[in-house]
Amino acid sequence: MANRQVQISSLPEGRLEPSNFELVSTPTPEPGDGEVLCRTLAVTIGAGQRAGLQGSASYAGAPESGRVMGGSGIARVEASNHPDYTAGDVVRAPTGWQDYSVHPAADVSAVDADADTGHLLGPLGTNGLTAYFGLTDVGQVAEGDTVVVSAAAGSVGHLVGQIAKAAGASVVGVVGSDQKRALLTDELGFDAAVNRRDDGFRAAFKAATPDRINVYFDNTGGPILESALFRMAVGGRIVCCGAVSQYDTASPSGGPRGVPGLLVNNRVRMEGFLVFDYADRYEQARAQMAAWIADGRLKPRVTTFDGLESAPQAFVELLAGTTVGTTVVNVA
Repeated sequence: MANRQVQISSLPEGRLEPSNFELVSTPTPEPGDGEVLCRTLAVTIGAGQRAGLQGSASYAGAPESGRVMGGSGIARVEASNHPDYTAGDVVRAPTGWQDYSVHPAADVSAVDADADTGHLLGPLGTNGLTAYFGLTDVGQVAEGDTVVVSAAAGSVGHLVGQIAKAAGASVVGVVGSDQKRALLTDELGFDAAVNRRDDGFRAAFKAATPDRINVYFDNTGGPILESALFRMAVGGRIVCCGAVSQYDTASPSGGPRGVPGLLVNNRVRMEGFLVFDYADRYEQARAQMAAWIADGRLKPRVTTFDGLESAPQAFVELLAGTTVGTTVVNVA
């Protein structure tokens, strides 16, 4: 069997292009002792993967061409040399952008074969776990807080806002289009949303946060982070999750004004985190997210692309801000 792979053909020098990748055919790998052979069903694409190609995400490894593009996926076990798995099992695995991959059994985990793939890769996957732990543990959201989230219609952001609402907070989303603004307020329960591309953004942002900001969940960095710094309440918390405004470029901008002065004056805590630090609590978070989906408080959104060959274009569209929710590529 041939194994199609999307490999990195060149590292982007500016904005990412589909031409930075190539579709190649390689031999299907064979599982060794204690390993399983997986057939990829779907993969998710996140903005953090662009930081890996940029070299600004230590957890993604060194950026280099000539290797398969990494990524998390849902897969079916095709062959197993480990007693915990048999052919036909459906698992969560670091499949990368390819048809087949081999993993030690410890690196895969069984999932419900009948579950919605978008849920498994979104709220029950890395995106949902990032939103959950970032907001509850780092942001320490509490009832009555005002929570602001940037890239609020994205894979993590749209979940952050809904989790904040479940916690009893008021939620303001920052997005890049009026269509996304309407989605947040009309369908996902946000109290307000602001289009960062509007000429009157700063005035609208101030009007949407009359009581200032208790928790700012930052997915973008850049000018939006700067705007939030000037609106933080005393004792506020800034959750540094990502900096997508700085990823798809060869020359990231400098830090925002107001650090450290505004942090000191308002006693604001600004903290970064990686979701992998919470691995021992993943199942607790998934159980809570599943309960919120079941009772309707969490309404996950997914943008899907069909075919492994569509993955590079899906990545480009995500970075351009045209996708909503979790970006999923259906492979098989």
